[in-house]
Amino acid sequence: MLLSTYGSRGSIEPMVGLAVRLREFGADVWMCAPPDEEFGTLLAGAGVPMVPVGQPVRPLVASVRPGSAVGLARRAADLITAQFTTVAAAAEGCDALVATGPLPVTAGARSVAERLGIRYVHASHQPVILPSPHQPPPARRGRPLPPGVSDNRALWDADARNANDMFGAEVNAHRTAIGLPPVDDVRDYAFTARPWLATDPALSPWPSTDLDVVQTGAWIRPDARPLPPALEAFLGAGEPPVYVGFGSMPPGGLQDVVRVAVEAVRARGMRTIVSRGWADLVPVDDRDDCLSVGEVNHQELFARVAAVVHHGSAGTTTTAALAGVPQVVVAQGADQPYWAERVGAAGIGVAHDGPMPTVESLSAALDTALAPGTRARVAAVAGTVRTDGAAVAARLLLDGAG
Repeated sequence: MLLSTYGSRGSIEPMVGLAVRLREFGADVWMCAPPDEEFGTLLAGAGVPMVPVGQPVRPLVASVRPGSAVGLARRAADLITAQFTTVAAAAEGCDALVATGPLPVTAGARSVAERLGIRYVHASHQPVILPSPHQPPPARRGRPLPPGVSDNRALWDADARNANDMFGAEVNAHRTAIGLPPVDDVRDYAFTARPWLATDPALSPWPSTDLDVVQTGAWIRPDARPLPPALEAFLGAGEPPVYVGFGSMPPGGLQDVVRVAVEAVRARGMRTIVSRGWADLVPVDDRDDCLSVGEVNHQELFARVAAVVHHGSAGTTTTAALAGVPQVVVAQGADQPYWAERVGAAGIGVAHDGPMPTVESLSAALDTALAPGTRARVAAVAGTVRTDGAAVAARLLLDGAG
């Protein structure tokens, strides 16, 4: 089995979860991923051979201005080329190829699978990119959707045209070079008529649509790592603290959000754990009621904190829900507003209104998140979150490969 992805930690983690399950069931697994050092370490720790593809992602996240299309065409062309060269070479002799990530990756990956005559599966770890009459498409960089149009089907049609304009010529040039016919709808070609959705059905129910979506449950990587001694000592020195972290988000104004969060938490007489993340966030001062941590076992940590304040990635949202801890989601962009809405709708936390909280607004959100009613709801929902999503997907892959 070959797994292929390109993106930040939220794109890599679930694929590692799938790879671990496939190995447990006896499959040989390789993974094409960005050459960031932390991804290499993660895959090596899981025993999954890595094939580096493309440029490191972390410097790119830090350098690209949010929403900017500058340099996008060149980056997309490089990613497409990598699928037809590096990924194609890695896929030789495989029985199946599972791809996730941006359209240049998945359209190229399906072309490689088509050329080799092997099974291809498109996987998404969040639902907002899948065409549905129940939701509008997300915006593409430099390609705004037509103004004044409210019909979601019409907007998805416009999105398909935008995708063709942005990536179609490059994908088809490579397809022609290896003897494949051109495709006229690069987005739907990449997604297929039966994409897999690796999200939890209780947290993220998929409504009936024209797509035959296979919802497997979230692909959770088992993590048995102990917490660092300094973190253990901090947890043991008082009541459960509040976790504040924004994962792989670029710096932007996030240090200001940390300052606001620490002040709001202190006003409640509580302590704070600040996750550095890709924005290199740090506590606002050297007081002993606040601890800075790097990459740690969130499955273990979240079960021991009072609340999780975060950006609303699929992985963090699911991990917090599974741990039974209330959430305050301060969404910054991409699919994060969707997960914020889901947290609020499920009653397991609060979706903050806007990306830049004030002390007052975050204090109010914490009041709701830490209320007894929310805690009771969180405990109830935690028991419904599936933990077998990666195993379900692995079995489907192996059964399909015979």
